[in-house]
Amino acid sequence: MKLKKLSLRTRIFLTMILLVLLASILIAVIAIYQYKEETKDYHKQRLERKEQSIKTHINRVLNSRQNTWEIKTENVPLIFKEEISNIAEIHRLQINLYDLEGSLLITSRANLQPNLKDKCIDAEILNKISNTVELNSITGLAEHRYVDKHQENGETFQSSYTFIKDQKSKSLAILNIPYLEKDDFLSKELNEFLERITYAYLFVLLMAIGVAFLLSKYITKSLKTISDKINATRLEKRNEKIDIDDTSEEISTLVKSYNSMIDELEESAVQLAKSEREQAWREMAKQVAHEIKNPLTPMRLTVQNFQRKFNPEEENIHKKVDEYSKTLIQQIDTMSSIASAFSNFAKMPAQQNETLNVVNIVKLALDIFNEDYIHFQAEEEEIIAKLDRTQLIRVVTNLVKNGIQSIPEGKEHPSVVIQVTSENNHVNIIVSDNGKGISEENKSKVFEPKFTTKTSGMGLGLAMVQNIVETYKGSITFTSEKDKGTVFKVSFPKE
Repeated sequence: MKLKKLSLRTRIFLTMILLVLLASILIAVIAIYQYKEETKDYHKQRLERKEQSIKTHINRVLNSRQNTWEIKTENVPLIFKEEISNIAEIHRLQINLYDLEGSLLITSRANLQPNLKDKCIDAEILNKISNTVELNSITGLAEHRYVDKHQENGETFQSSYTFIKDQKSKSLAILNIPYLEKDDFLSKELNEFLERITYAYLFVLLMAIGVAFLLSKYITKSLKTISDKINATRLEKRNEKIDIDDTSEEISTLVKSYNSMIDELEESAVQLAKSEREQAWREMAKQVAHEIKNPLTPMRLTVQNFQRKFNPEEENIHKKVDEYSKTLIQQIDTMSSIASAFSNFAKMPAQQNETLNVVNIVKLALDIFNEDYIHFQAEEEEIIAKLDRTQLIRVVTNLVKNGIQSIPEGKEHPSVVIQVTSENNHVNIIVSDNGKGISEENKSKVFEPKFTTKTSGMGLGLAMVQNIVETYKGSITFTSEKDKGTVFKVSFPKE
């Protein structure tokens, strides 16, 4: 009998029964597999925890005040003569300490002569200890470690080897911990679980037969029409309602639910579109506010500085007035370009590329800052590139401002260094600071809009810098070390 010739009701009935059977078999297989994996991970992690605890205990003994011996390999048997048994008893594991050549120094096996194979580490194992580096799941540090796994009389044994180090991280001895895997309790738990799940699935199977019979009785060909309509449903278009007469109560309920969902979907689509537009304008407003705030701050500082230092009798007063005026006009032009962009749906100001001496433009951008720890370096007096003057200034001011704000208040020797270099067909702008750096969890979020670790600001500065750089098909990268500082590198193509 071919499957195609079976009625829909029969096919649904058989399919549901088959799914229950397959599910029961699959879960049993997964349970057994999961048991084996968990057992493996349990023994591995337990050995690691025991090993770490023993290493901590050993280091505590080495560095304790009661230890009067010089900490070196030759003195290990003397240092642990009384303590090795106590440590082994506390952690309930045998402990062997070998020198770096693999010869046994001391063991916790009381009143027993060690086996010949225990007196010296096999050369192959000794080589693997030196060449195997693992990431310690407890400390998160890479260390030389090797685990020898073998079976004897149907039982699985593990034996871990790792280095004991002194306070200067110099290898002192090799710690060996033999470990026997005991699975009696876990095996009993697995057998009980499989027994319970077998009874449960027998019950579920009987229930499934009854439910499948009842459901298949009321399912009709109207399902095809409903399926087609549901598959054609899209959020972005107007969807048609289902109109089916003379159908069962279940199908009728399904049709009514679908038609009701279509009405709600259309209403949700309208609300979603409205919400997206509002969100877009909110983001646009935040971005413009942030960019306008950037030039306002230096403008205020410039005016205050001019007001404080103004002396009409000074010989170079006209030159200084001219410099202050140029700085103010430059920042006003920046705000003007932002305002123009906002009137054109918050687009970034259109690029007005011109041939510039990047060294001079960067110097000009730094004139607005009064911090005496800002230092400028250029490997050449003239580095020519075709860029937008305003956007280049915005990149520099944002990066320098970010560097200044990263330096904690009261730091003894604050420093922000700006370098301009030329490399092949690119010009590089490097801004370094010795601030508090960027934490590992925040490094991936640095260029995200609205992300900031400061108490003020919108967190849009670095996102805008990245947008400008990418517009020129350039690149921006950074390196950072916690509490030591951050280095941002921007690279623009010269053409």
